[in-house]
Parts: sequence; C-alpha cells; structure tokens
Amino acid sequence: MMDVLEVNERAAGGKRGPQTFRSGHPRLSTQNVARLLIVPVMLFFVVWNVIPVLWMVGLGFYQYSLTNPTPPKFVGLHNYLSLANDAGVWWSFGRTLLFVILSVGIETALGAALAFVFWGSVRLPGRRLALTLLFAPMVLTPVAAGTFFKLIYDPTFGVANYIIQVLGGPKVDFLGDAHLAFLSILLVDIWMWTPFMILIGLAALGSVPTAELEAARVDRLPFHRTVAHVIWEHGKFVLILGIILRTIESFKIMDLPYLMTSGGPGNKTEFIAITLYRDAFNNFMMGKSSALALITLMTAIAFTSIFLYVLHYQRERKTI
Repeated sequence: MMDVLEVNERAAGGKRGPQTFRSGHPRLSTQNVARLLIVPVMLFFVVWNVIPVLWMVGLGFYQYSLTNPTPPKFVGLHNYLSLANDAGVWWSFGRTLLFVILSVGIETALGAALAFVFWGSVRLPGRRLALTLLFAPMVLTPVAAGTFFKLIYDPTFGVANYIIQVLGGPKVDFLGDAHLAFLSILLVDIWMWTPFMILIGLAALGSVPTAELEAARVDRLPFHRTVAHVIWEHGKFVLILGIILRTIESFKIMDLPYLMTSGGPGNKTEFIAITLYRDAFNNFMMGKSSALALITLMTAIAFTSIFLYVLHYQRERKTI
C-alpha cells in the first residue's frame, strides 16, 4: 500500500495533496472538516438572525396588533408614512443622534487622552491598579449602573445632593429636571464606556512600530507631528473600529434611560429604543414597531457603512 502511495506521489511531481484525517471510514480532508464545523454556526445565525429580520421586514407592511383578534391586514407603506409624519419619532431620532454624537465624541477624546497618559507611564507606580480601577465601570451591567446612579442622583437622600448642600448649594433634582435629565444620563454613559475607549486607545498605540517612534524622537519631531504622521497612521484603524462599536451601542441605548427616567420627565430622555419598546410591548402595534425597527436597523447599518468607507478609503490612499 505504501509503495502505491509513493508511486502516486512521485507521479504528481512530489507534491502532496491536502492533509486528511484517518478514520475507520472514509478519509475527511481538512476543508470538509472545516465545512462541517461551520454548519452549526450558520444554522444558528439563520435561525436567530436571518429569519427574525425577514419576519420583521414583512410584518412592517401589515397592520397588526396583538390585542386585536382580527388577522393582519396588508397596508403597504402606511406604517412607514405614519412614522414619517410622527413628530414624536423624529424627536426621538434627533435626541438619539445628539446622544450618540456627544457620548462617542467625549468618550473618544477622554479615552485617547488617558490612553496617552498610561502609554507613556509604563514605570509609574500603581499603574496596574489604576488601570484596573478605570476598567471597573466597563464590566458593570447597565442595570446595576443605572440603579446605582439613580440612588446617587436622588434629591432626598442621594450622595450628589448631599455634597452640593455641604458646599452650600441648593438641592438639585437631576432626573426630574427637564434640563438636567439628558445630561445626567449622558454623564453615566461616559463614566461607563470611557474605559472601553481607553482600552481601544492603548491597543491603537500598541500597534505603532517602535522603530518609527524612535526615528521621530531622534529627528526631534514635534509631538503634534508625531501624533499626526506616525501614531495616527498606524493606530487609526483600531481607533475607528472602537468608534464603530461605541456608535452602534450608543444608538440603541435603552437600559440606562428606561431604568433611570423611563423616558421622562415628559419625553426629554425618550430615545428611539424606548419609543420602539413602547410601540411593541406597551401598545402592541407590531406592524408599526416592525417598521420602526427596520428604520433603526438601517440607520445603524448606515453609521457602520460610513466608518467602514473611511477605513477603506484611508487604506487605498495609503497604498497609492
């Protein structure tokens, strides 16, 4: 048997075919094994992602309520036109976009600044302890963080009001004031997710070649030019990836505002996810909520596409 294999191998020019796994039955190539291993993942993806999305897309063209015993009625684009003429939905979208811009922008700026601090202080005593404490908010669940800060903001026995009154200031209703509720939730989100951007910033800085940094130091290149021409050129891909993840996560925020204010006072902290939740699970308007969910999904995909286009454009520009 071995002589036959050697003769076949020599006839093929000494080249070996793909590696195979021996078993008591037919021999399986590594490619076939890889296909078999990916089949459960693809089935899971189709069952839990593709089918629900297709169901949601189809349901968006029907008028259907869980509280109405009548069967679904095809209404075409009526749900989408209704959402387009709904001022509350537009305000929710605008409020959500403002939250995304402020939260992601501030978190990116703070994360990059603190990443520079820790990147340049490798021998600083207590550095690991400081990083551990900074990363702690990121591992908390939003429910725990929301409950924690709701107690801190409480106007009667909250720690924040106690400190303000000790300093001689008036009592502040952070979550009940229409002008402060949005800002209060924004601060909690910044507190929670700035550590994530610090981690992304450290990863971006770690991707910069040491040789180029040494060359910039030898050439006495100013700090701002080192950042623009050396650090940014190598770290921008990791940083933009972090911005993409935070943008998507911020756009679908619901847990913090729903737990802390339930969208109030009035609708000052009602984001698009809360509007979607109320249409689907409070009013049981499944057709309208499916249409709104599809619009929200397409908006998130648009954000991702813009960032990916920037990455692709930067890579093409770099190769030219």
